[in-house]
Amino acid sequence: RKEREKKKKEKKKLPYAKMFVYLSKKIAIPNGVKLRSVAWNADQGWIACGGDNGLLKVLKLEIDRNKTTSNLSMNQTLDGHEGSISVVGWNEQYRKLTSSDQNGLIIVWMLHKGMWFEEMINNRNRSVVKDLCWTSDGQKICIVYEDGCVIVGSVDGNRLWGKELRSGGKPLQLTHVQWSPDSKMILFGTLSGEVHRYDATSGNCVSKVQGYCVEDSPGVKLCGLEWFDNPDLGFDNVPPTLAICYENGRCQLMRNEMDDKPILIDTGMKATKIKWNCQGQVLAIGGTQTTTLPAGEKKELSMVQFYNTQGQHLRTLKVPGLGISSISWEGNGLRLALAVDSFIYFANVRPDYKWGYFNKTLVYAFLKPGKMDHSIVFWNAKTAEKNVKNVRKLMHIATGGDNCALVRKDDTSGQYIIILCNAIGSPIDSKYVDFEPTTIAMTGTHVVVTSEDVVYIWQYRSVTSKDDSLDPQAANARRKEGKERVFHIEDLSIDEELGQVKRAMVTTDMVCASCISDKFVLIGRESGTVHVYKLPEIKLVDKFVMSCRPQAMELNCTSTTLSVIDIIGVLTFYTMPKHENYSLHPTQGQSLNFERKDVWDMKWATDNEELFAMMEKTRMYIFRGLDPEEPILSSANICAFNNLKIKAVVLDEIMSEPEHPQKDCVIHFETKSLRDTRELLKTTIKDAYEFIDKNPHPRLWALLAEQALEQLDFVVAEKAFVKCRDYQGIQFVKRLKQLDKDRTKQQAEIAAYFLRFDDAERLYREIDRKDLAAELRMRLGDWFKVVQLVQEGGLDDVHIQEAWDNIGDYYADRQKWSKAVQYYNQAKNYEKLVEYYHILEDYSNMQKLIELLPDGSPLLVKLGGKFASVGLSNDAVTSFLKADKVKLAVDACIELNQWSKAVQLAEKYELPEISSYLAKYANHLVEKDDIPQAIELYQKAEYHTEVAKLLAGLGKDASKKGNILRAKKFYVLAAIAIDKYKKKALDGQNPGTMVDALLSADKTTATNRALDNAWKGAEAHHFFLLAQQQLVEQHDISRAMVTAMRLTEYDDYLDEVDLYSLIALAAYLNKSYSLCSKAFIRLETIEARGGKRGDPDGTQTEHQGDKDDALFHSIDSKGSNILSAVGALSRKFGQGKPSSVSFEMDEEGRPYQDLAIKIFTKHPPTDTPPTVNCWKCKVETKEWYSSCQACGVSFNACVISGKMIQSDTGSAEHRVEVCKRCRHKMYRSELLVKRWRHCFLCHALLNND
Repeated sequence: RKEREKKKKEKKKLPYAKMFVYLSKKIAIPNGVKLRSVAWNADQGWIACGGDNGLLKVLKLEIDRNKTTSNLSMNQTLDGHEGSISVVGWNEQYRKLTSSDQNGLIIVWMLHKGMWFEEMINNRNRSVVKDLCWTSDGQKICIVYEDGCVIVGSVDGNRLWGKELRSGGKPLQLTHVQWSPDSKMILFGTLSGEVHRYDATSGNCVSKVQGYCVEDSPGVKLCGLEWFDNPDLGFDNVPPTLAICYENGRCQLMRNEMDDKPILIDTGMKATKIKWNCQGQVLAIGGTQTTTLPAGEKKELSMVQFYNTQGQHLRTLKVPGLGISSISWEGNGLRLALAVDSFIYFANVRPDYKWGYFNKTLVYAFLKPGKMDHSIVFWNAKTAEKNVKNVRKLMHIATGGDNCALVRKDDTSGQYIIILCNAIGSPIDSKYVDFEPTTIAMTGTHVVVTSEDVVYIWQYRSVTSKDDSLDPQAANARRKEGKERVFHIEDLSIDEELGQVKRAMVTTDMVCASCISDKFVLIGRESGTVHVYKLPEIKLVDKFVMSCRPQAMELNCTSTTLSVIDIIGVLTFYTMPKHENYSLHPTQGQSLNFERKDVWDMKWATDNEELFAMMEKTRMYIFRGLDPEEPILSSANICAFNNLKIKAVVLDEIMSEPEHPQKDCVIHFETKSLRDTRELLKTTIKDAYEFIDKNPHPRLWALLAEQALEQLDFVVAEKAFVKCRDYQGIQFVKRLKQLDKDRTKQQAEIAAYFLRFDDAERLYREIDRKDLAAELRMRLGDWFKVVQLVQEGGLDDVHIQEAWDNIGDYYADRQKWSKAVQYYNQAKNYEKLVEYYHILEDYSNMQKLIELLPDGSPLLVKLGGKFASVGLSNDAVTSFLKADKVKLAVDACIELNQWSKAVQLAEKYELPEISSYLAKYANHLVEKDDIPQAIELYQKAEYHTEVAKLLAGLGKDASKKGNILRAKKFYVLAAIAIDKYKKKALDGQNPGTMVDALLSADKTTATNRALDNAWKGAEAHHFFLLAQQQLVEQHDISRAMVTAMRLTEYDDYLDEVDLYSLIALAAYLNKSYSLCSKAFIRLETIEARGGKRGDPDGTQTEHQGDKDDALFHSIDSKGSNILSAVGALSRKFGQGKPSSVSFEMDEEGRPYQDLAIKIFTKHPPTDTPPTVNCWKCKVETKEWYSSCQACGVSFNACVISGKMIQSDTGSAEHRVEVCKRCRHKMYRSELLVKRWRHCFLCHALLNND
């Protein structure tokens, strides 16, 4: 209970909304018959009213577009009732009218040929019908009688069910009935104020609806029961739709019949009727309130109070008469009908639309049926361009300058967002505030948002705004960007930076209005106190008190006068205090002697501090000072007022179809002074001058100047331009005076100045000055007219080419490329033709342009680029060559993979970059795996290192495939290429730089193994072939073994399985079982690793082969027992194996081990390998060693026999021949035996005899 009482108090604190209601029409019932009920058909607009003596009428009001006047188009009296009509109701879906009188007679009426006739009659004759209600789909009707009887019937007249409702054994005295929106439940209201809920199908009682608002006063009679048919009931957070009101003026708004937290309202009057509008957004509560007159007498005042779905009081409408017996809304919610005594009063409603106007753009918000988000339309009233944005929980819209501000609630954070948008609805900036905004106002630089007790001021900067050095106030206002201030209304000290609001402050005088200009921010409070804050420093400078509670405030263009519309629609004016009168202690405001009632909108002129327009009921008044002009019938909302013109928009029409705004909804009005000036100018300039001098305005002086120029009265025209401060006009008059001999030419210039270009052209033609007419059209950009005038002899051919060129631009801007190229062809604008032929993909015409363009033209380069971009290499090359851009032609060929053509062009024109082109082509060939062609190109480009890399790669591949002879040839060629590279590096070097060049060449080749020791690969495969030849063909087993042992230094070039298999075989045949044992150990090691031919290391994770080589050579050099070697290898592999290789293998998986067992059980490896003496130190060493283990001298091997070459003693046996190409040595005796004249390794010709 305490919680609900708190809510009641909180609702009283809510500020008034801007909805306005006023009485607009009254219809008297003949003979003073008192009305009892009224019902307005929401779809077709018929009004049914019933009263005493069986009076039943159907009326229809036709209203004009501006919602200003209405006339009766139907006035039919329906006969059939004798008693007073108690209830009337519409079935809008089936166009039926139901009426009932005090005698219980029920008549259903139907429309036939524009007239209403009886369709069905029912007379129970036992009790009075207290209420009736149709379902939302019009299928069923529920009728309740005073004695508790209920009848539910169908639209075709069939009775579905009926029963007498009882409570405690006594019949209920029913007064009201309502269907639930889904037609599944029926609510019945009783005379004692109870509300019962029944099942609509079975007629069984379900429960009672709790009357929270009358818990402290039981037994209060029910005066109204309204359940709006809300289609959004399936959504969360839907507004209340069920209203239950009692005669004591208390009302509760519920979201459904089970809502335990309703919104409670206390109207403070004796209520008689309630009614939701047809949108379910406003609840009208009619009743009477007792007031005491100054003489002490008490008087009952009839009134209607309006509330929104949140219980917020919107407006109070006072109605003449002794009581409101019935209320009904028009379908669009813009009018309501009130049955008062023997009259029907019509009240116009001006809804609180969320809208604004800025930068030629009308922005407004509306809710679509079934949607919870607001649709915000940004509609350019000039171009009819429309942009729609959807915003959830929109609260306010404000406009100013070139932007608008939207305020909405953020569901995620619970804060409120101020979104700054441009004319197409694109967000520019946003700010968050922690309080609930209730008012908002803005200019082109500031936004002010207030709650009940907090003020927030945001100085924003629009992306379109620019500091104007001629406007110091604007420049000063924009000095600090993004400046924000937030403070409590009672806080007199405002910090320089945005800080925390002093929430500890408490006020009972709430903020209810705000306004802003370029100089001040004004905050109005419920008590009438106004706080004045100076901009841009945002400093509180003054307080003054008004005699009313403000609802809307606005400052004039000079910030000297404040207009105020209070909560009852009274417009007053206050003079802004001057600087010397500023006081922080509230003083009485200086009001002007002016007051207008029933005002719902006003707007100051932006260019005159005395001009303003206001809307009073259905009339627009324009004031100069405090003197009004003749009123204009209109119900439009004022958008802007400047240049003595008012732009207004009929929002009621737009909101009827918000998704399709029409241009004719925007209306323009002129002030009387502007209209009078136009009339005076039709008579004499002198009278007009005197009138304007008494009523000065720049727009009027401009009109006078125009008329004076038309009459060639340059004196008056110059004075008028001076009065309106039009410098360009003054200069124009001076220029005209210089043409005093040619009046027609002067008239033509005047017509052009005032934008009457057709008249100007006609005058030029009259004096045979088509050249001037053509120049005029050229300045206007009307090139079609220029062509016409030139063809008639106005200008020369140069200008017609310019015209054709601009016409081409015209069509090109509109993406009509085909039409554009036609005119570019006539203008011979080859640059544009290249561009748009390419867009049109007209390559045949592009090819023709190559012939049309002169040699060396820059457009040929652009044309070649276009051809290259679409893959037309031949045309691209032709274009580039004609432009003398050979390099670009070659680059185009390379880009399009036309490598052969690129090379041909580079060779033909002897480009210095030929080698780089060849290298690029070679890379391309390598990517295509065309290695031989790549080698040939690298050879041409003298990229010897690249040739060597490719040849070495081919040699490696051939070796893996087992083609040893081919592998040797590739390695020989690779080594020859490296020698060429080194020779090239040394050519032309003097002795001082030769060492550096050689070191640089070595550094280049050291990065690749194949290049570092180029001949080693050739040696490996040469000795491998030689060993097999000696073994198989020559049967020289000992020599084959020595040659095979040399191969241990080349195991990085040869397959290890093949290598050690050859060693094992040669050693076995030579009966050198110790060497054979060592070879088998290596083979078993490879076998244990899971290796195979081509992959001897298997998947080893470390350089295991290098470790095994070291172990092999260490055992060999020390001459250890083979069993020791086997034990060492076993221990080595037993301590740790690579994770991917299993050391344990079965007997069937170890063929080398089996073979070794069979050999060495029969032939123990105990023999000693053959040795020779070092030629230098005479120490025994093995013949296949590459150096002496004692003195370190290097040994060379004969490439013919594989023998160790001793020093050349000069004897025939030891004479050595050296190949000049590969620098390898061979015994001359071996050459003589074989009768060779070429090197046995590289096959180069030897200079031997």
